[in-house]
Amino acid sequence: MSSKQNQKQQQQQRERLEAETMEFQQLQKEYSGLVGSRQQLESQLQENEVVEKELKHLKRSDPSARVYKMVGPVLVLQDSAEAGANVDKRIEFIRGEMARVEKRIEQLARDQEKKSVAIFKLQMDMQGVSQA
Repeated sequence: MSSKQNQKQQQQQRERLEAETMEFQQLQKEYSGLVGSRQQLESQLQENEVVEKELKHLKRSDPSARVYKMVGPVLVLQDSAEAGANVDKRIEFIRGEMARVEKRIEQLARDQEKKSVAIFKLQMDMQGVSQA
């Protein structure tokens, strides 16, 4: 192989390596963002589960107790059954979002692994070309 062809091939490999590396970095960025989202969802789920337990406890201990909901700076009287239903819906929604985020995180982990292998192969090919 002539020197010019070798240089051209090396340039193409460098460009491909750079593109693969950029794609890998984008995958990492999305992955870390989703991990943060998952942590936030876990926190919201825990908070809502605590509220759910408190509402159940309140219903058992004092069925006539009043439940208030904060709307802006004002506390508004809310039906306890409605409050419980709202909390249950929020928990259901959060669990669904967590499942969706978890599925995407797993997919990104697989994609990162594939991209990492591709980058490694390109690096090995480049070393082989430069040594040839």
